[in-house]
Amino acid sequence: MAALPSFRWLLLCLIVAGCSDGEREARRKALGPQPSFETLMAHADPQAGARAFGACAACHTIGKDGASRAGPNLHAIMGQPIAANRGFGYSYALKSAGGTWTPERMDAWLASPAKFAPRTSMAYPGMRDPLMRADVIAYLQAQDK
Repeated sequence: MAALPSFRWLLLCLIVAGCSDGEREARRKALGPQPSFETLMAHADPQAGARAFGACAACHTIGKDGASRAGPNLHAIMGQPIAANRGFGYSYALKSAGGTWTPERMDAWLASPAKFAPRTSMAYPGMRDPLMRADVIAYLQAQDK
């Protein structure tokens, strides 16, 4: 099988990550129409986050000592200073964000990188589904161990 061009690979990852399964729909219904961030995180599923991370894996690695790609390695990112991977050239916009990666800040970043850090070089448009974002954050937190 021939290798897919990178834009097709990214599109495929986004489509696969965006597919909702029956389990996610059941969790979403159980959470009600407007769950708080705390409620979403309490019901987040790291395994579902690993599947959704497929969209991120086109540009990011997650393993310990993983190489940077178009984006930095994300192993143990939660609780770390924003734009702190010394081996990666972050945009001025992200360097200027300051602070650390908390679940709330990661949620804002995943929802819309352009709103979180205006003029960021990250072209990803964001992840609309708040439950999927919570799942990805739970997955990222699990990688810190």
